[in-house]
Amino acid sequence: MPLIYLDHASTTPCDPRVFEAMRPFFFEQGGNPASPHQSGRWARRAVEEARETLAGFIEAQGTEIIFTGGASESNNQAVFSTAAGLKGRGRHIVASAIEHHSVLEPLRRLKREGFEVSLIKPRADGITAYEDIKSVLRTDTILVCLVHANNEIGTLQPVEATGRLCRERGIHFLVDATQTVGHIPVNVKDISCDFLSLSAHKFYGPKGVGALYVRQGIECSALILGGDQERGRRAGTLNTAGIAGLGQALKLCGEEMSTEASRESDLRDRVIDVVLKEIPAAILNGHRNKRLPNNAHFCFDGVNGEELVSALDMAGVAVSMGSACTWGRLEPSHVLKALGLDDRMALGSLRVTVGRRTTSEDIEYFLKQLKLKAEKLRS
Repeated sequence: MPLIYLDHASTTPCDPRVFEAMRPFFFEQGGNPASPHQSGRWARRAVEEARETLAGFIEAQGTEIIFTGGASESNNQAVFSTAAGLKGRGRHIVASAIEHHSVLEPLRRLKREGFEVSLIKPRADGITAYEDIKSVLRTDTILVCLVHANNEIGTLQPVEATGRLCRERGIHFLVDATQTVGHIPVNVKDISCDFLSLSAHKFYGPKGVGALYVRQGIECSALILGGDQERGRRAGTLNTAGIAGLGQALKLCGEEMSTEASRESDLRDRVIDVVLKEIPAAILNGHRNKRLPNNAHFCFDGVNGEELVSALDMAGVAVSMGSACTWGRLEPSHVLKALGLDDRMALGSLRVTVGRRTTSEDIEYFLKQLKLKAEKLRS
């Protein structure tokens, strides 16, 4: 039975064209990019080419890019660096209640260290209102964290308006763009952010490599110590193959993103229309239109989400309830709870995220199986 993969928000399969760009740095050109010899220079050239590719993709400068192990590390570095550097000015931080755990967990640690954190709940449509963020800002606010698009329900957040507000007030602004880079246009100038995080494996690149954008003039201390790599902002031998893969993945996204977004949104809308019309007691989580082109997230009253995911897996369809980072926890999603859903509904969730290789035939098979499995589990 062929697997139909509809869990692209968790991770995307590495594009074969990306792997081919990485291959030389596993076998033929395996030098350390910090080494002075020819092999090291080859590696350094690949790293810097990828850096410029990423910088151009998000309208940044190469010197504003730090390569990391992924968006979780990037978020941690931005949060902890800001807290350490600006604690003399203030100890108040604002974030949406639907941030990824790689933002929320560092904020919980900072609370234990004496910082005050204001978490803003989204409104019923899954969007954290600009007005609600503005209303809690204070003279001692040093950082605002707002995810570009939520990783579970896919809703797009008001990052542009929030960024302008933070810039006017001199507040640092972190945008987690893990779900958006490579899928919709992301421009750090339009967003007016000071930090922006991303992971290559979310846009058909390799796992284990990501980046943090740090706006020029913003201090960013190292999270990992022990070397002078990345201008002293991140110690450790650079993952040359992974970074080359990140750059190649972005080149492909630049060529194909608009076409893919249009095709994926058609598939997404087909899923939403059929589910809401043909499956009883199904609700769509998040705004109907202000969402990622590939994301549809539902709750089914009377259906256990884990059982539904397992049943679909047995039928050859890979989907999820939400974030892969929290799979296996017994408590309902913090995102769905923030939307006001009770535990019973929140535990009946299903996230469907299409991708580059998803076909209309895949979607029709999935919808057929979903209707069958949901009816069986409910009965």
